[in-house]
Amino acid sequence: MMKIFISHSDKDSKLAEALSSELSRPGVNVWLAEKEVLPGDNWSLEVGKALQRADAMVVLLSPAAVESENVRREIAYALSSPKFEGRVVPVVVKPTEDIPWFLRELPMVHSRGAHGRSVKKLAEKIAETLQGWNEGMADHIAGQSKA
Repeated sequence: MMKIFISHSDKDSKLAEALSSELSRPGVNVWLAEKEVLPGDNWSLEVGKALQRADAMVVLLSPAAVESENVRREIAYALSSPKFEGRVVPVVVKPTEDIPWFLRELPMVHSRGAHGRSVKKLAEKIAETLQGWNEGMADHIAGQSKA
C-alpha cells in the first residue's frame, strides 16, 4: 500500500483534508496530522513516525506554508532521505513568491483555486506526478474520481 504524507500549514487544513479524501483510495493511505495526531500525543514524535513510514510527500505551498517551521522540517527530512527521491510533490495552492529554490527544482503542480471538482483534478495531477514511481496510481485515482 502506498503511503502519502501531506505537509501543509494550519491555514491550508481545509484543502489538505479535501485532497486527503481524494487521494485516499484502496491501495493509497494518506497521513494528515489533524486526522492522525490525537490530543495529548507527542506531535513531533507522531509526525516523525509518519515520515518514516511514508513513501511519498505532497507539500501544499502557500505563503503560510513557506513561513512554517514545521513544514520546513518535514521538507528537510524528505529531501535528505533517499527513499523520497522523486517522491516529493510541491503543490502551489496559493500564489507564493518565496518558494525555496530546492523545491523549485522539483516537478511542481499548480492549483487553480482547488475547490469542489477541481480538487479531483488536483489529485489526478499529483497522481500523474508520482506515477513514474508507482505505475497505475494516476489511472487508479482518475478511475475512482469518475465514479
